[in-house]
Order: sequence, then C-alpha cells, then structure tokens
Amino acid sequence: MEQGSAREGARPAYAPGAFPPAPGSPRAPRERAERNRVPEQARGEHTHSEPPAPRAVRRHSVRGQILDALRAALVDGELVPGQVYSAPALGARFGVSATPVREAMQRLAVEGAVEVVPNRGFRVTERGPRELAELAEVRALIEVPVMLSLARTVPAHRWSVLRPLVEATVAAAAVGDRAAYAESDRAFHRAVLTLSGNEQLVTVADELHRRSQWPLVTGPATRRAELLADAAEHTALLDALIAQDLPVVQALVREHFNGADR
Repeated sequence: MEQGSAREGARPAYAPGAFPPAPGSPRAPRERAERNRVPEQARGEHTHSEPPAPRAVRRHSVRGQILDALRAALVDGELVPGQVYSAPALGARFGVSATPVREAMQRLAVEGAVEVVPNRGFRVTERGPRELAELAEVRALIEVPVMLSLARTVPAHRWSVLRPLVEATVAAAAVGDRAAYAESDRAFHRAVLTLSGNEQLVTVADELHRRSQWPLVTGPATRRAELLADAAEHTALLDALIAQDLPVVQALVREHFNGADR
C-alpha cells in the first residue's frame, strides 16, 4: 500500500511546477583560478576576512538541489515516462546551466529513472505494473522480518520519537502533495529500519523504496484518497509498535506490503 503507482526531510529547494532561478554553476576558468591561487598566508601576507567557500562545494550544492527537484518532478509526473528531455532545456527551466542538470540526470540514469539518449538527452524510464509488483515483493522480503524483529525488542519510548515523521506523511497526504509524501514516506521507513543498526540494509531498502515511487507509464496518478489511506496505515503501525501489540504489528506490516503494488 505504498505509493507505488504514482511518494526524508524537507521539500526540495525547487518545488515542482515553480522553479525559481538558482545560482548558475561557476565557469571553468574561475574554478582553475581558484585552484591555482596561492593562499595569502603562504605568500607571507595577512588577511582578516573569511576565505571564499570552495567552488566545488557550491557547485555540488546546486547539483544536489537540481537532483532533488528532478526526483520530485518524476514522482509528480511532470517528467513523463517515455519522453526525452535535454539538459539545456531543463537548465533553462531551473535557471542554471546545463552542466548540473546533466550531472543530476547521469545520477538518475544510474538509479534507473532515466536512460541516456545520445545527442538528444535523457528518456524517462517506462515502467509497468509487473516491475512495481516485483519491487514490492523484494521490499517485503527485506523489511517485514526486520520490522517484526524490531517490534519485539525496541522499547516504546524509542518508537514515540518517530511520531513527527508519521505526522508529516499525514500532512502531505491531506493536501495531495505527492512529492512531499514520497519524501516523508521514505523518511518514516528509513527511521524504522535505522533502529536495526544495519546501515547497508537501510541503504538498499531506501533505494528500492525510491524506485517504487516512480509513476507507471499508464494509469492515473496516485489520488489524495490513496495517500491518506497509506498515511493512516503508518499511523496505525506506529501506534501498534508503541503498544508492542505484536499481532497487530504483524497484520499491518504484511498488509502494508501486500498493497504496495496497487
């Protein structure tokens, strides 16, 4: 009952449908000058001002914001499965050069969200119900045993701190914000699995979860009612974990993943 057919944190800096201009990536000559500059202290000079932030960090920040925005656009359906998008066109849309967009798209290609189309750009991957069902099955094989084990061993007070994450899913569902719901949904599952202490499991499960949130090539986008039902299951699951009601936890967790491919 995950939001698979259509969604860690705050919304991306560029919300889908409203992309304010962002600072452009620094030009290569400027970067070379920064790298080749000899620090004033090394020349025997003194300075009383803060040194400028490294150019590589600033560029990475822009790329990261673009990546978040593209992921949100995928979940929202703004980037349509089967369509090809060029880096320059998307760069103009975001108010940045093509370089950070191309780098972000390359990352999405590694994740399987898009594929490279030589001399044209990037095509959004077309997915069908079978792939979604397979992702749900793999996620269940990983997460269900871990959640049931945690339900038996984690004290109630440690579950209680996850309440704001559940409330975030409810808030996003209430307004039908699919991108925000996707982020808050993953944040809740990631926080639950983090209690296992297995970082590799958390990383693998989160990647599978992200892939399950990309929209199908056919079929309507996830509706507000479906998001609300999904969020309600999160609330019920957390309540059962706090109460250490193991039969209810088991039933809810299995139902959670049985409905993940709908």
